[in-house]
Amino acid sequence: MTQNRGKQSRNTAPKKESGRAKRSRLIRWAWAVVYIPVGLLALVLALTAVGAFGKLPTFEELENPKSALATEIYSEDGKVLGSFFIENRSNVEYDELAPSLVAALVATEDSRYYSHSGIDFISLARVAVKTLVGGDSSQGGGSTITQQLAKNLFPRGINSASTSIGRKLKLVRSKFKEWIVAVKLEHNYTKDEIVAMYFNTMDYGSNAVGIKSAAQTFFGKLPSELSIQESAVLVGVLNATTRYSPVRNYDNAIKRRNLVLSRMQVHGSITKAQYDSISALPIELNYRPISQNEGMAQYLRGMIRQVMTAREPQRRNYWSEYDYKYELERWHNNPLYGWCHKNKKPDGSNYNLDIDGLKIYTTINSVMQTYAEEAVVSELAKTQKAMDAQVRATKQLFVDTTPEQREKIIRNAMRTSDRWREMKNDGYTNDQITASFDVPCKMRIFTYTGIKDTVMTPHDSILHHKRIMRGSFMAVEPQTGHVKAYVGGPNYRYFKYDMAKQSKRQPGSTIKPFIYTFAIDHLGFTPCTMVPNLPVTIETYTGEPWTPKEAGKVEYTGELKPLKWGLANSRNNYSAWIMKQAKQPEAVADFIHNMGVRSFIDPVYALCLGSSEVSLFEMTGAFATFANHGVNIEPIFVTRIEDRQGNLLASFVPTSNDAVSEETAHTMLGMLQNVINAGTGGRLRWQYGFRGEMGGKTGTSQENRDAWFIGVTPKLVAGVWVGAEDQSVHLTRGGEGSQRALPIFGEFMKRVYANPRLGIYETDSFGVPPTRLYYNCEENHEQLSAPTITEDDEFFD
Repeated sequence: MTQNRGKQSRNTAPKKESGRAKRSRLIRWAWAVVYIPVGLLALVLALTAVGAFGKLPTFEELENPKSALATEIYSEDGKVLGSFFIENRSNVEYDELAPSLVAALVATEDSRYYSHSGIDFISLARVAVKTLVGGDSSQGGGSTITQQLAKNLFPRGINSASTSIGRKLKLVRSKFKEWIVAVKLEHNYTKDEIVAMYFNTMDYGSNAVGIKSAAQTFFGKLPSELSIQESAVLVGVLNATTRYSPVRNYDNAIKRRNLVLSRMQVHGSITKAQYDSISALPIELNYRPISQNEGMAQYLRGMIRQVMTAREPQRRNYWSEYDYKYELERWHNNPLYGWCHKNKKPDGSNYNLDIDGLKIYTTINSVMQTYAEEAVVSELAKTQKAMDAQVRATKQLFVDTTPEQREKIIRNAMRTSDRWREMKNDGYTNDQITASFDVPCKMRIFTYTGIKDTVMTPHDSILHHKRIMRGSFMAVEPQTGHVKAYVGGPNYRYFKYDMAKQSKRQPGSTIKPFIYTFAIDHLGFTPCTMVPNLPVTIETYTGEPWTPKEAGKVEYTGELKPLKWGLANSRNNYSAWIMKQAKQPEAVADFIHNMGVRSFIDPVYALCLGSSEVSLFEMTGAFATFANHGVNIEPIFVTRIEDRQGNLLASFVPTSNDAVSEETAHTMLGMLQNVINAGTGGRLRWQYGFRGEMGGKTGTSQENRDAWFIGVTPKLVAGVWVGAEDQSVHLTRGGEGSQRALPIFGEFMKRVYANPRLGIYETDSFGVPPTRLYYNCEENHEQLSAPTITEDDEFFD
């Protein structure tokens, strides 16, 4: 038995494995190690591709990825005036990128970009080995440019997972999705298109999304204009927009830029000599963070938004039936008014200025706009000095007001402030909010010498900003109605209320040219119709006599003077005399409407002195009728709108009407020139030295509350208003239109005439026969005797 067991034992002992068999077994294990993970990975990717772990972007979504694009507003000369945005993003094409931008990106983020199809397995293997084996977590995720683009276009959204394990699992699933989306992107787009899309979707910090916004914000350039070192800075900041911001962390930005440059050298994009010289350079910024409160033509941009996003007027929102009917007429007849609600996108939704990436082309000339903004601020600074001196001398800001009236003004300002609204939303009581206005705090305030950091109470801040003098300006091309420059105030961040179009004020004597036009066009008078220089009294509808007073010290000599003298010297008695001949104020009001002033004109005799409130926008447009041979063209500021692909969505042309005859318009041009040559607008001759054909009219409302001037030249008509937000704040002396508003026009035109590229010259002519433009009343006896006026009916009261 023992022998048998021993034999059995010897027979069952393991045989020694041959070398060949061992190799075969190792190969099988190796294949298992490779194929099982690859198979599992393929299975997971297949499940991901069919949506087992969530929806993937469709082909249509890949072809047209949705991203919030800023709407850009362009000047007529191709400058970007500003934009509307949630994210300040604007797209560029690949050929609009500087070559150094592409080189810096590829060298830094994805050196094998042009050799893979969306996923760089070599990089993934490197990361896996160094992270999993070596424990080096600094290797990142090995994401390619295409994968990063996939993440930007279709964000992961992993924050909703409730646990750390849940977030990790969701991250893994999202990573698989990115791989698939990256491959699809590579299939649908060229490498160049992917690079352009990448640059367009990245956030560079400082409210700049997309390379176009970043280049403009940090360097004031287009992407195609960036230098090698500027490209390296912007590519470097992508890794961490705050840590490597050249504004907030300059030293970190230098190190990061030089790292990008070194990788460009290794990649062969730049030479060693280039690296050595560029890396030694400082970062020179032209930092202009883009804000909807900053930039050029802020008030125009605000007005465009207001007009385009307006909703159909409702009667409950208007004080008068007249205003409601007028706005309703605009809604139906003006295609730009409410455009975002009147027009639908292909998917049936309304257009959104903040995310739809529209391109709005305006009539604004960027050079003239700059001149206008400079002229308004520089001249308002002088007016502000006069106001400050008046307040120091009188210890009073609100003129001729009771304590109760002043308290009401301040209370209303408090209740309409951001502070009041925010505290109210947070649940504070009215008493608590009111008390907070007496607590000093840090703040920034506007002054004409710059924005000031200070500590004061919000109550005192209200008083300070009530004291700031405001102004508005608009220039229009009379032959086309195109608005060339538009300024609604001195600073949009602090004073958003648009004093050019939203605000309506009494125009004072700037209304008088329309009264004289009525006299010539409807009553048959001429500039040489003689009128006695005497007070005029008119019996009103109530039976009460009305005798207008003159501004300043005026002597009634009884001497016969021609009508053109009355306009040139802005005499109230001459305007009243015309109204007395007209007999029907309603007819005069309708005539003024037909000239282009659309606001309600109260049909009373006092309308001849500017008693009704109107806007600078409509007054300037109406004055342009004179320079356009009697044809009124409603001012227009947008010519066309395109979508983000450049397809035309809408185009706009102005409306026009024959307001007066060409002969009447030419006659009025002569009378308006006489205002400049021998009347209240003479400062334009003796101070500014203008010698060309130029007309205009000054205006001052009661107690110097509003100062106006509207100037007329052959190719440009410009209007100016100066005043304060509250009408109880005004200059008691020296606040006339000739002193406060006219100089803004003068400074603007001085700049315009000095720039020959604008095509506007002092030698420009109205194209009017001299006999029509220059009436010599002493020599023209025929005009002196026509029409015949009896003393009892016309001259004396």
